[in-house]
Amino acid sequence: MYERYPGQNPGQDMGDMSGRGGDCPDDYPGGSGQSSGSQNRRGRSAAATTGWAAAGRPISLGDTTRRAASVNCGLHGESPAMKIADLKIHILQSPLAQPFAFSQGWVGRRSATLLEMVTDDGTVGWGEAFAQGLEPPQIAAAAIEHALKPVIMGANPLDIEVLWHRMYHATRDYGRKGSVVAAMSAVDIALWDIAGKAYGKPVHQLLGGAFRDRVQCYATGFYRISGHGEAARLGEEALAHYEAGFRAMKVKLGYGVRDDMQVMNEVRRALGAREVQLMVDTNHGYGVAEALQLGRDLEQYDLRWYEEPVAPEDYAGYREMREKLSMPIAGGENEHTLFGFRELIGQRCVDVAQPDLGSVGGITACRHVVTLAHAHGVQVNPHVWGSAIAQAASLQMIAAVPVAHHNVFPQQPIFEYDRSSHPFRQHLVQQPLEQRDGWLEIPTRPGLGVEVDRTVLERYRM
Repeated sequence: MYERYPGQNPGQDMGDMSGRGGDCPDDYPGGSGQSSGSQNRRGRSAAATTGWAAAGRPISLGDTTRRAASVNCGLHGESPAMKIADLKIHILQSPLAQPFAFSQGWVGRRSATLLEMVTDDGTVGWGEAFAQGLEPPQIAAAAIEHALKPVIMGANPLDIEVLWHRMYHATRDYGRKGSVVAAMSAVDIALWDIAGKAYGKPVHQLLGGAFRDRVQCYATGFYRISGHGEAARLGEEALAHYEAGFRAMKVKLGYGVRDDMQVMNEVRRALGAREVQLMVDTNHGYGVAEALQLGRDLEQYDLRWYEEPVAPEDYAGYREMREKLSMPIAGGENEHTLFGFRELIGQRCVDVAQPDLGSVGGITACRHVVTLAHAHGVQVNPHVWGSAIAQAASLQMIAAVPVAHHNVFPQQPIFEYDRSSHPFRQHLVQQPLEQRDGWLEIPTRPGLGVEVDRTVLERYRM
């Protein structure tokens, strides 16, 4: 909240104190909606978009220029007069023609818990709760419907930080981790999408701007389809990723140290002299002894990072990995909120923190984590394995993440590009993300920059 001058009334902005009242300020959407007079030059018409709502048509990205010019901000620097009118939950699921395994089990279907938030003027925001691991998507959906919806209905969707804390405190006795925080994530992401549409700006602009206008992608894949003994097939997969333009790849391990090393040796052999940066992820498939054994065997490959070597709650194990291995240690996709990352980062468990926006508590919580990590010299590199909505949110966030260690040629964050089968990533939105030569441009469309194809919602709805 901006500091008020003596005698300034609550809700009155600093522009009003200098005789410039009446225009709508570019108030910061993460706060209470008050801003300085230097920000209120771009006045907006008081003609609200009630015509769209009256016509029964939600506002889309194509309407955002009209929307940005017609937000009814009221007088005296108040936030735009919007209210959350409805939350619609979409649970999607699709069986896979070819099931695959990661270290924690077999994946036979892809699931998603999507949230459609509608304001009283018809603006629509989209969010997603990450169905972590083998999590049933109905759990986060129930938390949204029964725990969070009553807390936020009727509120101003631009009071994002206020609503985050309201949700967290309302669920603290039974939340703090897991599916409840994932449900909060979906709500929070939708709030930021609405804010971007309200102001006609991409989310990264609302976060303070983009440190980069494009980001390198790394291919996530190398899952098992039969079990052990798949090194030859996975070596061929590495070549396929390379031919598709990727120069960074993350290999899934955690199936036994011996088999893991057979895979890594074959992947490196297949790539030959091609310049490819490798990462590995065991999805916390080992205890400290095996994780260290694997790490020592992997040191020859100059890895960018070794991800989730031990269980998420084993902070002592993480510290031991960092102390005894030379490669950077990464983790955090199974951690939640600033309070969880306080332990992971404060106890010096990781070199790279990997909050997942659909699980950590949304964009707001990821902002908290970025600040904490930056103060500790830890690089944030968001994890993403969700649908096109989660991808879009992660891409907006990664644009606004600073490098932890500045120099002339710093190592930049890198975007996780899941190459496994996922219909909700490929078909859910009108303009799915498509990497070119291993890079993605940061979208500049308002909000998350996505238009959802409602026929896909109906096709895969549970």
